[in-house]
Amino acid sequence: MKTITNEERKRLIDDIMMQHAMGEETLGTAIRRLRLEVTGLDQDTFATMCALSTKALYQIEKDKANPTINTIDGILRKFGLRLGLCLAARTTYAPPLGQPQPVSRTPARGAKPQRKQTGPLSGTATLRVEEGDKGPSE
Repeated sequence: MKTITNEERKRLIDDIMMQHAMGEETLGTAIRRLRLEVTGLDQDTFATMCALSTKALYQIEKDKANPTINTIDGILRKFGLRLGLCLAARTTYAPPLGQPQPVSRTPARGAKPQRKQTGPLSGTATLRVEEGDKGPSE
């Protein structure tokens, strides 16, 4: 087993957390990376440390299991981490300024819809951007 410094360990854990938070790695992949890259332990040894069977750890790492929150929290605490909430990384479509947004042509839902098609409501306010305006600031 290769020994790593505390700084390298922290950097590895931060990278794994970031990859998972961005949605690039699943929880199982993140746990596998923590086990292999941070501790260097095999599945049998690490499963024993976490009070799990080897099969259960394997299934968690392959995202085939449905572990309890306590199980995941117990695994993460071995690395000084806690299970918690974070904002999901997502991308949304925003049309460029000056172009109309696409109108949905799907039928309206309901027993007796008042509108034939869904789309923007009439009489709603629209945002106008003048040439010198830079738009909303963040």
